Amino acid sequence: MIVKILQFGTTGQLAIELLRQAPNHALAVTALGRADCDLADPAAAAKAVIAAKPDLVVIAAAYTAVDLAETERDLAHRVNALAPGAIAAACDQVGAALVNVSTDYVFDGAGGAPYAEDAPTNPLQVYGATKLAGEQAVSAACARSLNIRTSWVVSAHGKNFVKTMLRLAAAGNPLTVVDDQEGRPTAAADLARFILSQAGRLAAAKAGDPAFGLVHFANAGEVSWRGFAKAIFAEALGDAAPEVGATTTAQYVTPAKRPLRATMDTAKVKRVFGVSPRSWRAALSEIVAELKAQ
Repeated sequence: MIVKILQFGTTGQLAIELLRQAPNHALAVTALGRADCDLADPAAAAKAVIAAKPDLVVIAAAYTAVDLAETERDLAHRVNALAPGAIAAACDQVGAALVNVSTDYVFDGAGGAPYAEDAPTNPLQVYGATKLAGEQAVSAACARSLNIRTSWVVSAHGKNFVKTMLRLAAAGNPLTVVDDQEGRPTAAADLARFILSQAGRLAAAKAGDPAFGLVHFANAGEVSWRGFAKAIFAEALGDAAPEVGATTTAQYVTPAKRPLRATMDTAKVKRVFGVSPRSWRAALSEIVAELKAQ
């Protein structure tokens, strides 16, 4: 059986990886970019689902400008909360399963990490609050839905920490990176591989299947942003790696607050799906190799 997937998003890191890897699976993917369906219009997104009548919908687009969301609250809420809720209701109407991607920023990072799926949430910023509202709207509207929380997504394309660090290093300016925020980097390729590998199960499963609900997915291992930057330079530049100075969250002021340690526990993804995410260092090596090949 070929699973019909309707994918929202074409240019983000996850969206690109889903489209790159889909030919390796028995899937027929229709991807909608912003020009086809803007998630700022939740009603239009719902209509797209009803028109397509897919087996599975994957929301691989979101409002991800964490700092800008502090001043664009309404837009962030429409894209991250109202649109997923409308899509979920449409999925329930046509009998489609749904995957919605969320974030570790639903946690405040004040204690208790690594966080399990049932840990109390307390987002510190508008972005995290809108993503949490999206999770709740999806769960309420569609019993056959899976919210996947992930963290620190990186890849060889799009805008991300790996590419930013290498660009700054190439400019030759002194580098200072926050050293008191810790998390689990996640390769967009690995997250896409997980979603696609479960597409058949999700499309066929009935409501109440353990595959639905909420799960955490991130590459194995925990690191600070500064530690991650140093690993990027060591992998990509070797002996030419620049020095990386340390700063703190209190010193590096941003419009949106970041959690200090929102690291997520991923035991459930192994227990329910039989998937053990590889280390972030292994994923980083692959990303750097792809960047060099480019």
